[in-house]
Amino acid sequence: MGVVIESEVWENNQPLSIFIFVSCLLSIVCLPQNSSRSSTVFDQSLPSSLLRFQRKFLLVFCSASVMEGMWSVFGEYEMAYFGFNKDQMVSSLIISFASALFVGTFLGMLSDLIGRKKLSLLFCILHLFVAILKTIFSHPSIWLASVCLSLATSIFLFSFETWMVVEHDKLGHRLDSLNEMFWLMTFLESASLIGSQVFTNWFISNDFEKNMVSPSTFTALLSLISIIFIAQEWKESPPPATFKEYQISFKTHIFYDKRIWLLGWAQSCVYFSVAAFWILWAPTIVGDGREVNLGLIYPCLLGAKMLGSTMFPWFINGPLSIRTEDCLVYTFITSGVILSIVAYDYQEIGILVGLFCLFHASIGLILPSLARLRTFYVPNELRGGMITLSLAPANAAILFCLIQRGYNKSIENSTIIAFGGITLFSAAASMHFLKQSGKQSPHQNFHKH
Repeated sequence: MGVVIESEVWENNQPLSIFIFVSCLLSIVCLPQNSSRSSTVFDQSLPSSLLRFQRKFLLVFCSASVMEGMWSVFGEYEMAYFGFNKDQMVSSLIISFASALFVGTFLGMLSDLIGRKKLSLLFCILHLFVAILKTIFSHPSIWLASVCLSLATSIFLFSFETWMVVEHDKLGHRLDSLNEMFWLMTFLESASLIGSQVFTNWFISNDFEKNMVSPSTFTALLSLISIIFIAQEWKESPPPATFKEYQISFKTHIFYDKRIWLLGWAQSCVYFSVAAFWILWAPTIVGDGREVNLGLIYPCLLGAKMLGSTMFPWFINGPLSIRTEDCLVYTFITSGVILSIVAYDYQEIGILVGLFCLFHASIGLILPSLARLRTFYVPNELRGGMITLSLAPANAAILFCLIQRGYNKSIENSTIIAFGGITLFSAAASMHFLKQSGKQSPHQNFHKH
């Protein structure tokens, strides 16, 4: 007599999604009534020129986030559909992080020298190029696509933030308004990534083979619209510094300032831990053999990140106001403990999902906090170069882990996650030392109040 083994299916807890959504809504709605802030991005008392820029910028930023999300949501599934095996997918990741390390590291400096508009346009052009390739050729070169999308991601990580900060300075911003933009960017990026998932599922839900090209067509259209909008709406003066002047200024303000090194290390630790998480979260979830709908967990993680970003105003200017460095110390320790528990290889899916959501809530608070510290410590004309240079150690570490895990099989997934937790603890230490150095030599705010 045959034995039938039924596979157990783990279903996502629907109340969790509702709780995250309601919490985000309450955090946003209640904050203006309990905060001493004088303005928000929705405040009509702000200068009309600043309001117009903020709303147009957020529209372009959401469009860029959707373009980024279309590949992150659909990429692995698309490669599996075209017959890529596991080794080929690992090769794609290695190509991507190698490109980010050896080319992307210098894109921030290039942006500071030639202007943020040109790099923002390049971001859209790279996505347009890859989308056209996928529309014309159903199976384009994995090397070419990986390099282009990796460089686009490198630009995304610094270009829009530097653009926003520089334009705020030109328009005469208030610092509280800039803080609003930092958390709104984190919030809307996560919301746009969820939107990318919705769009992708809608495009291919009915007839997969027929609609396989639709996400690429949509991305191409979105890229083209963004290029036209940026080119027409944004006027940029050429950067005043020459290469030699920029080099001298970079050495003075970045290389010779230990506070920038501490801040850059914290940024690198965050980037490594987040990248390691997104590479390994799916294998970790399905490690016990149960069937899981990962597509339902994905929006919960991003929703938790949105919730974390809405907590930023509460801790910075609201009734829970504390020093930014202190906030980051506690948050880094929390996120490090979470990854340490995950690295212990606990296989209960419900617990893992809860830990993953807490981790992303912490990241949602960390990202705008680090952006705020960059506003204090980094001059506008060096901001892009500082960001990309700080990501170089993380890209190198991820590349090393991918080679050792993907090809040599010399380390385990749990070891990589544990290393991510250790780096977050070191980031907490760097924020502690940054606070101590700030007491000895208070930071210079390069921006108007």
